[in-house]
Amino acid sequence: MTTAKIPVSVLVVIHTIDLEVLIIERADRAGFWQSVTGSKDSLDEPLDETAIREVFEETGIVIGGPRVPRTALRDWQHAIDYEIYPVWRHRYAPGVTRNTEHWFSVEVPRDIEVTLSPREHTASLWLPYEQAAARCFSLSNRTAILQLPQRLAQAR
Repeated sequence: MTTAKIPVSVLVVIHTIDLEVLIIERADRAGFWQSVTGSKDSLDEPLDETAIREVFEETGIVIGGPRVPRTALRDWQHAIDYEIYPVWRHRYAPGVTRNTEHWFSVEVPRDIEVTLSPREHTASLWLPYEQAAARCFSLSNRTAILQLPQRLAQAR
């Protein structure tokens, strides 16, 4: 038996210094491209730890390792509340229809190795941020990617 997902998640925009963005294609929905996303494993898991874990689980990228320092992870201090797509509601407790998603970004070297989790994703692409946003099936994911230049400018 699997445990119901917690309806609190992260979205992590993985990008290079020149604003190329990594997007990944869902294994359970061909043509559905997205950034790294994932729910907390426990109610007390800190959001930054959720982001670090999900990036590793979905891409093999280690935040806090020699190539990507922990300081490369930026918490945008932004969250959205959205309706969970009906096709994925079975993963949550009965009656749960909404999720709160917290946005992060992480800057990585362009030549970083990406190792996908085959049960979750089948392909990856590096694209200029506007093209990456256009490929994403989720409006919120598109919006997050399009905000990347502004968010990075605010952080500097």
